[in-house]
Order: sequence, then structure tokens, then C-alpha cells
Amino acid sequence: MAKGLEAHSGMPPLTGGDLASGDAPSCPWGSSHHHGSPVWQHPFLNVFRHFKVGEWKRSTKEGDVAPVTDKTLRCTVYRVRGSVSAGNYIQLPKTSTQSLGLTGRYLYVLFRPLPAKHFVIHLDVATEDSQVIRVSFSNLFKEFKSTATWLQFPFICEAGLSVKELASVALSGARWTCLQLDLHDILLVYLNRRYGHLKSVKLCASLLVKSLYTSDLCFDPAVTMAEAQRAKLPVTPVPREMAFPVPKGESWYDHYVHIRFPSDSSKASPEPVGKSCSPPEAGLSVLCSVASMAFDSIPDFLGRMLQVLPHPVAFSNPFQDTLPSMVQMFGPTASCQAPSVPRPLPEVSLFCERSEVPSTNGPSDRSQECSTGPEVTDKHAAGNGVHVSAPKPTMVPVALEDVAVHELSDRKQNGQEMALDKNLFQPRSFLPDPILRLKGVIGFGGHSTKWALWTKDGAAVVYPCHAVIVVLHIDTREQRFFLGHTDKVSALALDGSSLLLASAQARPPSMLRLWDFHTGECLSLFRSPAHVLCSLSFSNSGALLCGVGKDRHGRTMVVAWGTAQVGRGGAATLLAKVHTRVDIQAFEVALFDETRMASCGQGSVQLWRLRGGQLRSCPVDLGEHRVLELTDLAFGRAQDGHMLYVCGRSGHILEIDHQRMAVRHARRLLPTRSPGGPLSQKQTFSSGPGICISSLSVSQALCAMGSEDGYLRLWPLDFSSVLLEAEHEGPVTSVCISPDGQRVLSTTSSGHLGFLDIPSQEYSMLVRSHTAPVLALATEGSRGQLATVSQDHTVRVWDLATLQQLYDLRSPEEAPCTIAFHPMRPALFCGFSSGAVRSFSLEAAEVLVEHRCHRGPVTGLAASPDGSLLFSSCSWGTLAQYHCASTPCRVLRVAANMVCRDAHPTPNALVVSGDSRLLAFVGPSRHVVTVMNAASLEELLQIDVGALDLASSRLDSAVAVCFGPGPPGHLLVSTSSNTVTVLDTTSGRVVRELPGVHPVACPSLALSRDARFLLTATDRAIKVWDYPMKACPGCQVYIGHSEPIHAVAFTPDQQQLLSVGDAIFLWDILGPLERSPPGSAGDSPGAPPTCETSLDAKQLEDTVSGANGLPRQQVPEPSPASPLQLGICAGPLKGDGGAFSLSDEEGPSEESHSPEGLHQASSLPMLVKEASGAGDGVWGSPGAPWGLSMGPHPHNWSSARSIGRAQVHPSARPDCYRHFLARHKTSPLVRSASVSDASVERLLLKAVVGYNGNGRANVVWKPDTGFFAYTCGCLVVVEDLHSGAQQHWLGHPEEISTLALSHDAQVLASASGCSGTASRCHIRIWNVPGGSCRHLISYHSTAVQALAFSPDDKLLVTLGDYGDRTLALWSMATHELLSSTRLPAPVHGVAFNPRDAGELACVGQGAITLWLLQQRGTSLRLQVRREPIPEEVGASELTSLCFGAAPLLYCGSNTGRVCVWDASVGRCFLAWDADDGEIGVLLCSGARLLSGSNTRRLRLWAVGTVPELRCKGSRARSSSVLMERELTLDGAVVSAVFHDSMDMGVVGTTAGTLWYISWAEGTSTRLISGHRSKVNEVVFSPGASHWATCSDDGSVRVWSLASMELLIQFQVLNQSCLCLAWSPPSCGSPEQQQVVAGYSDGTLRVFSIARIAMQLKMHPHQAALTAVAYSADGQIILSGDKNGLVAVSRPRTGMTFRVLSDHRGALISTIQSTNKEYGDFGAQGADLWLAASSDQRISIWAADWPRGRCELVDWLSSPSPTLMEVASHPLPCLVAFCPWDGALLVCAGLGVHPEVAFYNLHQKQVVERIPLPFYAVSLSLSPGAHLVAIGFAEHVLRLVDCESGAVRDFAGHDDVVQLCRFAPSARLLFSVAHSDILVWEVTGHWASGGASSSGLPLG
Repeated sequence: MAKGLEAHSGMPPLTGGDLASGDAPSCPWGSSHHHGSPVWQHPFLNVFRHFKVGEWKRSTKEGDVAPVTDKTLRCTVYRVRGSVSAGNYIQLPKTSTQSLGLTGRYLYVLFRPLPAKHFVIHLDVATEDSQVIRVSFSNLFKEFKSTATWLQFPFICEAGLSVKELASVALSGARWTCLQLDLHDILLVYLNRRYGHLKSVKLCASLLVKSLYTSDLCFDPAVTMAEAQRAKLPVTPVPREMAFPVPKGESWYDHYVHIRFPSDSSKASPEPVGKSCSPPEAGLSVLCSVASMAFDSIPDFLGRMLQVLPHPVAFSNPFQDTLPSMVQMFGPTASCQAPSVPRPLPEVSLFCERSEVPSTNGPSDRSQECSTGPEVTDKHAAGNGVHVSAPKPTMVPVALEDVAVHELSDRKQNGQEMALDKNLFQPRSFLPDPILRLKGVIGFGGHSTKWALWTKDGAAVVYPCHAVIVVLHIDTREQRFFLGHTDKVSALALDGSSLLLASAQARPPSMLRLWDFHTGECLSLFRSPAHVLCSLSFSNSGALLCGVGKDRHGRTMVVAWGTAQVGRGGAATLLAKVHTRVDIQAFEVALFDETRMASCGQGSVQLWRLRGGQLRSCPVDLGEHRVLELTDLAFGRAQDGHMLYVCGRSGHILEIDHQRMAVRHARRLLPTRSPGGPLSQKQTFSSGPGICISSLSVSQALCAMGSEDGYLRLWPLDFSSVLLEAEHEGPVTSVCISPDGQRVLSTTSSGHLGFLDIPSQEYSMLVRSHTAPVLALATEGSRGQLATVSQDHTVRVWDLATLQQLYDLRSPEEAPCTIAFHPMRPALFCGFSSGAVRSFSLEAAEVLVEHRCHRGPVTGLAASPDGSLLFSSCSWGTLAQYHCASTPCRVLRVAANMVCRDAHPTPNALVVSGDSRLLAFVGPSRHVVTVMNAASLEELLQIDVGALDLASSRLDSAVAVCFGPGPPGHLLVSTSSNTVTVLDTTSGRVVRELPGVHPVACPSLALSRDARFLLTATDRAIKVWDYPMKACPGCQVYIGHSEPIHAVAFTPDQQQLLSVGDAIFLWDILGPLERSPPGSAGDSPGAPPTCETSLDAKQLEDTVSGANGLPRQQVPEPSPASPLQLGICAGPLKGDGGAFSLSDEEGPSEESHSPEGLHQASSLPMLVKEASGAGDGVWGSPGAPWGLSMGPHPHNWSSARSIGRAQVHPSARPDCYRHFLARHKTSPLVRSASVSDASVERLLLKAVVGYNGNGRANVVWKPDTGFFAYTCGCLVVVEDLHSGAQQHWLGHPEEISTLALSHDAQVLASASGCSGTASRCHIRIWNVPGGSCRHLISYHSTAVQALAFSPDDKLLVTLGDYGDRTLALWSMATHELLSSTRLPAPVHGVAFNPRDAGELACVGQGAITLWLLQQRGTSLRLQVRREPIPEEVGASELTSLCFGAAPLLYCGSNTGRVCVWDASVGRCFLAWDADDGEIGVLLCSGARLLSGSNTRRLRLWAVGTVPELRCKGSRARSSSVLMERELTLDGAVVSAVFHDSMDMGVVGTTAGTLWYISWAEGTSTRLISGHRSKVNEVVFSPGASHWATCSDDGSVRVWSLASMELLIQFQVLNQSCLCLAWSPPSCGSPEQQQVVAGYSDGTLRVFSIARIAMQLKMHPHQAALTAVAYSADGQIILSGDKNGLVAVSRPRTGMTFRVLSDHRGALISTIQSTNKEYGDFGAQGADLWLAASSDQRISIWAADWPRGRCELVDWLSSPSPTLMEVASHPLPCLVAFCPWDGALLVCAGLGVHPEVAFYNLHQKQVVERIPLPFYAVSLSLSPGAHLVAIGFAEHVLRLVDCESGAVRDFAGHDDVVQLCRFAPSARLLFSVAHSDILVWEVTGHWASGGASSSGLPLG
């Protein structure tokens, strides 16, 4: 192949001339592209050479285009530049009437973007049906856009770095790029079209381009032919003329960029030849923080991309000096730029990856040649649908159809066979094909619940269920389906003859489908001019279709299509479209004249007419009714013609004469009742609120109305009296009278669909549905029932035969998570988010028993098939076992730390085998699967999933488990590497593997009882596998869900399968099922399969906890049984609300109870307690938060409502990030600590590093005076923005939650939470000029949510959080409490009216509250007005507020909407969508409004026109509110303060960053930056010029010691960095300085400071590293892990040559190395080093590393302390070599008492002890004076002078002082509590005195 490529590098000229426009090439690319390209184009074609670019005869140029010599490529390239891209370009061919006729699948563009310039690349591509599609790539584009003929892809130029010194970082130009475009996949993925040929190319300014190449081969640009031949690599090397020159010894990726689009990351390796590829989890983002740098967020373009600031790297080989820049990229951006952040590419409906033929001399998992893609047919037939076949194992099928896709898992093929015939690699299917058919769907609505239509004969109804359109026959209840939409259906219309059905989907741009209603075939598919369609209406003949929607700018648009030719071979034609300013809520084509239409909306009724290709409208004169909000309309007959009926939200019904265009009659429906009459009566105009009418329908004699009070009412057309009335369970959203006038169809917002039969006056329920995604399911065999739980807080039981709902269990206060049936009894078990497990009786319709053994949400629930046992697990890792053979169910055992503690549990995480003997689950970590004896809970197997694949470099984790039918006993495990592994349950050995089951990990799987079919589900696709086929199992893929599938299962009879997600799908299995294996559970007719529950499993990050290790070097044997950690399931304590509590006084019960037939293992120590009392009593006490409605629902209409509702618990935190939540403190501040003020001599607080992103509104800035303050922990930091000098105001005992600055900037208020020393929150009033605390006030009990000064600064309002719920007013003159109010619900924000000190506003749940303050003398009265949030706002909670121009009040909501209120009358008149998430910050000044949200977005709005809209009231529209600018930051916005002009300001985020925002420049500059997570180590450079930190967030940060500014950040994703060391001065020159970091996955990474790059990655440990140190000469790295192993490694070779296990079993807490004299302590070598472990053992070693010698010098051990002051904080063993006496060791934590001991290595005894008040948790010795710094868990830092014995304690931290470190200069001391870093200056003689003394005073 290599020789062939070189031989064809020079192409012969094309014969026959150019092709005409649109013509196909002579040999078009067909179904097999190996033979599709003409010979002259194979194996590749140099387009520039072939078309003789430079002569410009067959190509053309325009503008500034010139050939130049490029120094990098050392050849001639073409430079295209100019300010206007459209005027400077190269075009091939010369004219647009010609065609290139290039059929190669891949187009290679070798180009380089010019720095800081824009460029555009246009490709005109012809499809097989000669349709020309333009595909464009440009860095001008901010987001992906597509039309039927144009695809626009955003492109971000990757910038390199040139770093010469540590602090100097400069951007270089963009690098040469090989852009590889798969034209076949681009068309197939984004437009569902087949690629024909490349017609033309246009390269527009500004760029350098070498050439273009086309080929059917997938080249690797980094591999040369010589390398491929020498290494026998299974890749296709790049031809010589396409290759970029690479300097000898360097990597291709150091100089160039390769982008492959669409990406095929699983096959095309981006790494250099001969170098191992690191997994994505090992990718790093190198961050260089420079104040002047700001970069845009990089979109998810061309595969997974690294978010860079400013240089992306992806580490692969440990010895890689410089790192490849191939786009394998991760992580958030750290800097942002206005005006707009590019969005990622949208989801596409089809993604067919290429199958790849194995090489003849390499493994099959490498790409050599690409075979054809699948053939796609868009039939969209009802029933079976169509299926797509392709031999590629990872396939996500086409659109929303009943699709089957055959797949073949990757297997190694015989190279000889493949050489004989490449076509041997064919898909292996199993019959029948397809194997599944959609039988039924349970669900209604999805996007809207207003669309339900009758067919012409009235025998069936048509309605949408998410992305599926269902036709339900009301007599037989049979369903048929219209499949094809890729998103939820937003509108439906059916013509008068029921021949043509129209449907629109919700996701913009809206796509319409026209269907043949009888056959189900999709006749036409086209895009609407309207961006979003919300309504469709057919004319009676079906020749005209009208739609109403919104364009991209939110303007209302009406569109008309001609559909007469659809179905006759023609397509729908666009007749007219028009924009209108009137609001349209309903639109209908008249029955009597299809050229006339009518619409209604806010204050308007419009009559429309289609004439001459134009839509025109005229308004109806509504007179006094022009203020009404009209909701629906219908045409009806009248005695003198036709009448138009219109209804409104106020209860009005208007009869309009459409000919006179005037209102003939007006009536109103009022909620009054006649005396003694049950029915509401018709009223004429009257005062009082009317009943909101949402829908109406008119027949020849009747009018049906649906209203929001839940009633369907039937009236005669004279509206004299109500004829019939039917009450529903929720607001009625639509009504529709059948064509014969005998039935009325109605829908409700609660997802119900039914009809009222008028002659019999009976109501029949057709469909009930969940109103939120379904999370889990369970099936029951004997009664054929299905149970589901949903996010709508309901548990529903369905009849599988009829798909009708039988029971409805509602839980308003807590969400159900998991579900399971009892196999023998009519009982149901359900686990809840509160940790409760309840048992329900389906016969008695009551709760039998409640258990509260769990403290976290229940994540797993499984009953044994024999009905004797029940198991549950929770997110806290607890496993509970119950005896459920009899009633009531009781607890047997509760075991802690058994199941994986995962915040995002996956389905199938807890399963029981079919014979009820085995229990399997994922735990105790996500990398381990445990198999237990189900009866005794004896551990039988523990399988390390991460060690199963030794060839993999990533750590696998288990996602789901499933037992196979036995014998033999098999356990199926789905892993994070997209593999299903089958394990033997006896030996733990791997039986078989199914690799590449899904593109992502599979969270749900099921195996049929006969082991014939394996069912897997991920995202929206279901795969059915031919499980018995072991060699090469085939599969079929089915889609239909519009949202991720959460669970799949077989029905009990194994004839059908179920999938749940957005709705419930029931599928028929068409293939014959075999008998169950002998002896399996399936043989027993009464043993249904185990049905698993599930939660959403979107996040499968590879975060490694401290208990996890990396794969061992050999496959592990199953571990023996280990003792369980069992606790007692105790009942709730009195008054504790059922909380889980285990006290020291509790012990094991005196008796142990076991159920019948269960045998407890004698060797297993167990604590067993029979549940009783409150914990297991029959639940059902009054006021409990649970509503139950379990009566069976008959077919006639009935109402099943919740029978009980409880109030929200006072301490329940609202689902609102705006509320402050104090960081969990592991130890309180004790009263007995002797604390000195930080301003006394010896230690001065010099600087604070970090900002508390956990606070809310904790930044203040006064631009006029320059006062700038923020909080860090319990400190108020006042900083000079020009000089960086800081002042620190101390006094708060706990973390500060919020700040407020008076308007005159003279007073600052700060608030902190309550603590062990204060039962109330501290609010300190500070004098700004002097920096002193003026007063301390306290009132609130939990936390202060907000502070605000009145405009005159005379009053201060303080707002308590959700647990406090109080609002207090204080006088600033006397600091006295003037008034306080207890709030009924949590309030999220408070603000004074800036123009009126007597007006105050609050926002919270469901309403805003306006307070009027009336002060008479010393008394203060509050008048309160509470205004509910209108439904039009679309939000249940308002989370932020600010006052604007009088009298406007802006409020942000939890749904991202901003609403505007007229504060003078308390009326909301305007609302718009301002964000996708909760808005936590609002600021307004003049005509500008700023919004910040938890989506990290900061947006600036122009609201100058809003005051004018106030006069329009509810008719105001938000189209005049425009977004000026947008920035995306690094975390949720929690604080913001801006200049009055709103041009500049400071913003704080939850990432712990303060940003300076300049809207004028469109930039964001980092002001303050700190760690977000716990800081684990602080180290210093030898020259004391820099210092570095590491944190749990996986980052290593390098700071300047002089300025305390962040310089460099190294980021490792999904890992914690636990230890850090800086290379010693003997290691080399300053340019060779390095830091070594240890991570939680057991890896060591060495980073070069000068080159800002990772130099080395080693993996010496299998557990998390906890300590690391360099040897004295810097040539050796010593590392210790949590298992007690110490590894000795050489960084030059990357080899670990020795492992010491003397401390095995205990965490290594300290490793330190120092110099010694050769032969000192009787040992050779110049290195003396020590290791200390958490079991209070210390080993001292002497080493001669060049000779490989290391011997033990001394061993110290001590009993552990008997008293643990901080039980949650295990005391570390602290030890260090004494810097002023080399013979001394300074130890803390060795004795039974808190003390510091000085141990002499020569005398081998303790020579001095210094008592301490508490146990030390950190220790540091000054290298200058004889000073020891000690940190305590009691928030105190102590400084001890070992010469004088003086002791000083210092305050400033609000948490455990986990670190204290002296700088090498001895003049600075760093102390760390969690993420807060305090820098202290050592003053006086303490900084330098005593340095020359050689000993310690012992007296």
C-alpha cells in the first residue's frame, strides 16, 4: 500500500474536461466506496496540482491572493488575506457552472489560519440526487446553523504557546492544520442525505493554504511511510507530498494540528507513533493565568475538544517533553470574552460511524480502509417501520422510527482470511428481522397536552406522546403509530376527510411532516419558515394548511402551505407567510371557506384571508372587550349563517359576526352556584373573577367548554343553561366534539385524555400518563401488572394487557426512586429520596409498613424471587436486608459501607439471582462488584472490574449488574468502557465479553429467561443482542424515545419487553422464545424475572475515591469472605422526624432473629436487631408527607386525588442556589482556646489568598472612593485594587455569608452563621474609614441570607435563610431592633426601593412581597402586600430582584425568566426568557439590566423601553428587550457589583474567582483566584520566589511569592491531587525546576515549571498517594500511599526500583528527606529520610541512592491517643527533621497526650516535651529562628518559641488548620483551612533570631 501511494503521488491530467454543474461524476461514489472513485482519483488526488492553481485557467482568484514561501513547511503556499472575506478568495473550479467532480470520501485541507483574523471555507457538495449542499467552516460563526441546503460549522483556531520565562507567556500564531472532512458522514449525520461528489471549493480570507487532497483512504498525518513500515503499524500513512516536515527527534503534534470531522475517536488514534495513548481521564489542561489574556469558550466542535486557557495539551507518554495538540480535550475555560459564547453543535438525528476493515498485519481495532455507510430509507411506515443495516458496532440510528440496526462487535479477525476477501466482514444478524415491534405506548403530551383530535368517523382519536403520534381506537383500545419525529411533537392537524395528517416538532427549526393517515406513510418532510410552530390547522378539504409560530426573533408568524398535490407525487408549496404584531393563541381555517381564517389572542380577534398569494388580516372591533385575554375560538353555524365563538381567561364567551366584524353577544362564566343547585350557571357581565376558559368546540347544536377549574361543560348554542358537566383531576386544556356530535374529547394538564359520551352521560378515560420522566419499573407475573416511578412524585400501577392505570400513589413531599413487586403477594415496595422504604398493599390500598434504615436516597430495591427476602441500598452505601415472607415486612440486617456511594446511581445496581441464593451489587467502590449469600449476607466474591482488562490504561468501573438464568451461574456486568462482561458467579472468572455495546456506558440491561436475548439501553436507543452467539453476536437497534431511557425489562411471560424514559413503551418480541434452561428460575411459572429500578445515570465520571486502586498486574483471584460492617436499624428518635441516628449507647440487641429457612454464617460477626417500634411500625400517622389514592380507576370518569398533604418541613432547603449553605466544618471553634489578635507582634496577617465562592453577595465595591472588599472564610478582606495591599477585619467566628455597604460607603455590614461559641448569627457593623467594628448585633438563628441598607442609610434589613425565615429591621443610629417578622415560607432576596426608604420588596416561593414602612417616633409599622406570580411568568419561585426606573421592579426566577412588576400597583406586566437556569443576581442602572445565573452566564440587557411598556399592561411584549452582551464565567454567579454606567464591575462565582468585567472591551479579567476544594499541600521553590499548592480539585497551582498572583495551573480531570513536592536546589538550574504531584489514582506526575508542561507520568502505586518528597540531590522521588507502601523511583528513567512495605496497612502521612554526613548514624550514604504513618509509627532511613542502598536507622512507634477530640478527623502522625539541629526529630501525635516531642537520633530518646492544649493536625518548623508552628482542629494557629518557651495563639481561620508551612526565608508562614490560605509575616527577632544556635534549650 505504501508503494502504491508513492507511485500515484503525481496524478495524470483529467481527460474529458470538467463536469457541468450538478452532473454526477463518471463513476459516482456508490454503496461500496472502494470501487466508487474513478481510477484517476485513487488512491488520492492533489486538487491544486490537478487544476493547476497558479495558472488560474481552471481556477480563479479574487483580491489579495499571492504565493509565498512558508518557513515551517519549506515550500510555496498561497496566502489569502483581506479585511472582507467575500472579496478575497481562491475558487475551484473557475466558474460556478462547472463542477470538480471529485468523489473521494475524505477532503484534506492543509491550511493555517492567520493570527487574529477570520477565515471562511465553503464547500459545495452534491448529493446522489444532484442536490447541492453548501458546507461552510469559519471562525466567524458563533454557533452551528443548518438549513436544507446549507450547513455552517463554527471553528476556533487553536493557539500555541511560546514560554521563555515563568512569568512571560506570549501567544504565537495559529499552527498549520490538517483538516480532514468526512463528506459522506457530514451529509448523512446532519441532513440524512447520501454523498455524491464535491462540486466546488472556495477558500476565503484570511489564511495560508498549501493544497487540497481528496481520497477514499483515511490517512494518519502524523505517521510517515517509513515509520509505518518499520513499526508495522495498522494505520494508513500519509503520502509524502501531504506530509508536514517534522524536526528530527520531535513530535508531529508539537508543531501541527490534526482535526477530523466528524470525529471517530474510538478508531482514529490521535497519538504519535510508538507512544502510548492516555485515556481521556488522564488529559490535562495547562492553564497560564495572565491578566491580559481572555479567550472564548471553545465549542464542542470536531469531536471532544479541550477547553484551553490558553494552550491545550493532551498527555500520553510519560517521557513526552512536549505534548500533542490533537483535539482530545476537556475541562472548563477559565477566561471569557464578550459578546457571545459559541454554542456547541446541536444534537443530530443520525450518527452512523464507519465500520473499519482490519489490516492484514495488525489488529482489527485500527483503521485501514473504511467500508460503506449504511443505506437509509425514510419510509416512516406505521407498525414495523424501517431498519438500517451497518456492520459497525457503535450505531445510533436515524430518526424517531421503529428502527433495527444490525451491529457486529469488534473481534480479531484472521489476517489471511481478510486478505483473501475484504467483503467477508459482513454483519451477522439473527432472525426475524426486525425482532421487535412497538405494541403500545403509555403516555400523552410531552410538549403540550392541548392536541387531541377525532377521526372523521369518530372511531379513533389522534394524539402525540412526546415524539410519537398515536392513533387509539376507542372501542378496541388498539394503537397504531406514526414514527419519524426526532423531537417532541408540538402541533397536530387532521383534514376533514381524515386523509392527511400534519405534525410539527418542537425543537427549532421546526420540521413538519405530512402523513397518509390510513397507511402511516410520511408523504412530505419540510422545514417551516417559522422557527417554532405552536399551532396547525387544515382546511376541510385538506388543500390548505396554516401554521402559527415564532421566528428567530420571537415575532409571531403565520404561514400557509398548499397541500393539494401531497400524496399525488407532489410536495407542499409555500403559499404565503406574514409577520404580525398581534398575539395569537388560537388559529383556525373556516369550514365554509378555506380562504378565510380567524385568530384570537391578547386583546384581539383577527379575521384572515388568503388572496393572490398574500395573507391579509383585519381586526374585529371588540369594543370594551379589547382588554380580554382570549384563549380559543371555533366556527359554528347560526340561523343567519356562520358564527365565530371566542373564549377568554376571564370567563367571557364572545359570539362574533365575521361578516360585520363585530361582537353580537358577550357572556361570562362566573363561579357562582344557584341555591341548592350543584351546577354553575351562565351569567352575563358581572363583577368578580370569572372562570378561566381554556378551550371550546362547537357543533351544530352544542358548545363544549373546558376550563381551568377542571370542568368540562356542555351548553346549547343560546347558552341558556348547562346541559352536562364533568369534573376532571386537573385543568382542562382542550376539548373537541366528535363529527357526529355525540362525544366530547377532553385533555387535562395532568396528562389525562378521555371523552364524555353525551347520550349515556358517561365519561371514559382513555389515557393516563406520567407528567415527568419515568425513572424505574417493576413487573408482576401472576396479575400481569407494571409499576413505575417518576419524577412527578407518583408511583403508578398499570395493567399490562390493557395499558390502563390501576393505582396511583402520590408523594408530594418526597420523590419515589425505586420500585419492586412482591413475587407472591399483592404488595409493592417503594424506596424514596428521604431514605424511607415503604410496603403497600394493593388489595387494601394502604401502607403496610415503613422502614427508615437509610439516611440517603434509596438507590436499589430488589426482592428475591421466592418472596422471602427484600434488599435495599442507599446513596450512603448502606445495604439493608428485610424478611418479607410474612406481613408486615421487618428488618433483618443493616450493613454500612457495602454498596457504592454514588451520588448518581445507575439502574441494575442491586440484583438477586433467579434461585434466590445470591445477591450482587456494585460496591463498596464503583470499581468492585460484590456477590453475597442472599440469606446470610456472607461475602462470596469480590471482583475488581478495573483489573479485568490488563491491556487497558484506564480504570474501569461497574455501571450495572444482571444475573443470567442458571445453571450455569453467570453475572453480567456493564462497565464504563462500554463493555458487558460475563462472569462466573462461582469462580469470578471472565466467561465472555461483549465490547462496544454502546457508544457510552450502558446503565440498564436485562437477559431473557431462556438466555436468548440480551437487552441493553443507553441514551435513547435499545439494543437487542443474539446472546447465544458467542463468536460474533449481532444486534438490532430500536429507537422511539425522545429522552434518555432509564430502564428496560422483559415482561413476566417473556413475550414482550418494556422501556421507560419520557414515556412507557411496550414492544412485542416477534422471534420464538426457547424454553428456560433446566433448573433455572425460569422453569418455575411463578418466578418472574428480577426487575431492576433505575435513576438517571448521565454522569459516569472516572473519579477515584480514596478506597479505589488501579488495576493489578494480573487478573485477581476472588477474595475470601471478609467481615461485614453492620449497624443497627434503629427507629427514629423522638422528635427527630425519622432521621437516622446511631448513638454510642446503642448496642446489639440481646436476641438475634433469623427468618425461617435462613442460616447465619457462624464465622461472621453480626449485629442483628429485629425491627420494632417507630422504625418499623405501620406507617400512616396523621400529617405524614404522603398522599395515597389507590382505588382502581373505572372506565367512567372519576377523580383520584391525594387524601393528605403535609406542610414543608421548616428546615428543608429550597431548590435554589441563591441560598447560602455553609461549608461543612469538621470541628467547631472551642471556647477554651486562647486566641490572640492577629495584629500583635511576632505574627502579622499579611495576605489572604482566595475568595469565598460559597458566599452570596459577598463582594462590595464603591468606584467613587475605590473601596473594595470581599470575604474569605471568616475574614473581611479590604484590598486596594491598584497596589494589591490588603487589610483584614477579624471578628467573625464562622464563615461569612454576605456583605452590604452603605450608600455613603462609610459603613459595612457583614454576617456569619451561628457556631459552638455563638447560638445566634453574628452581624458586625464596621466603620469603613477606620476599619474598626462599630457594633455587634445578633438575632437570626441559622444563617443570614441577605443584608440591605435603606437609601438614607438609616435602616438595615437582615433576612434569615430558609431555616430561620425571619426578616428584621435595625436602626443604624442606635443599632436597636425596630421590628421583626416571621415569614411563612423561605425568602430568597430582599431590596429597598432606592427612591423610597419606606418601601421594601422580597421575593420567594410563588409571590413577591411588598412592605411599606411607617415610622412614627420610635415605633415602626409594617404594611404587607403579597402578590402571587402570574402563570404567564412560567416560574414557581422568584430568586432575585432589583429596582429599576420608578416604579419598576425586576425579578429573576428559578426557570431563567425575568419578570417586570409595576411596584406601585403590584402587577406583573412583562416577562422574558433571560437564561436557561436559575437567575441568582440582578442589577439595574438606568437603561441597562445585568443578570447572572447558575449556568455561568452573565448577560447585559437593554431595558430602556420597558417603562413605556408598563402602560400596555398585560399586552406588553418582550421583543423590545434586547441582550447587548454575554459572558460565560467559570462558575455560577453569586455576587456582582457594577459602576452606575454598568460598563465595568466585579463579579464573583462559585469557583472562588473574582472577575473584573469590562463590557466596553468585552473582556473578563481574573482579579482574585483561589482553590475551590480542600488544599492538601503548600511547597516553595528553592529560591523562595514562587510557591505551589495542590487541591482535591485535581489542580496544581504555581504562585508568585512577591505578588501572590496565580501564574500557572496544571489541571488533571477526575482526580484529586493529594501531595506535592518541589525539586531541591541541587536538582539543577532554575530553568530545570520541577514539581512532582501525587494523585488519588496512584499516579505521579512531574511538571516542568519553565516549560509549563508535564514531563513525566509514573504509576508506582495502586492506591491513592498521600505523601511525596525528593531526595536531597533531587535524583530520587519517594512516594507513599494510603495502604502504607513507600515507592522509590527515578524521574530520569521513570522506573520504580524499590518498594518498602514496612508501614503496610496504615496511611503514609509524611515523607521528608535531608542531607547527612557520610557514615553518620552508622550508615552509608548522604541522604537521611523518614516516613510516618497514621498508626503513629515512624521509620528513619539512610540511603546511598547512586549505589542502590537504603537501610533502616531507627523505628519509632507509640500508642494512639486515647481521646479523639475530633472523631471525624483522624489524627495524623506529624514529624519533621529539626532544621537547627540535624540530630533532632520533632514529633506530634506520638504520645497519648497532646504534645510536641523532640527526639534525639543519637541518644535515641525524647529530650524535650512541649504540652499542647489540643492534638495537633499540622506542624512546621522555621528554617531561621527556633520556632514551631502548630495547627489545631479548633481553628487555632499556635506559634511556639523553643528558646524562650513563649507561646502565642492566632485566630483567622474558620475550620481545621490542616496545613502550616514556613517559607524558606523564615519570614513568612502559610496556614491553610480547607481552601482558605492565610499568609503571615513573622516579625521582630522571631524572624531571624536564634538561627545560629545548634541545640535546643533543655531546661
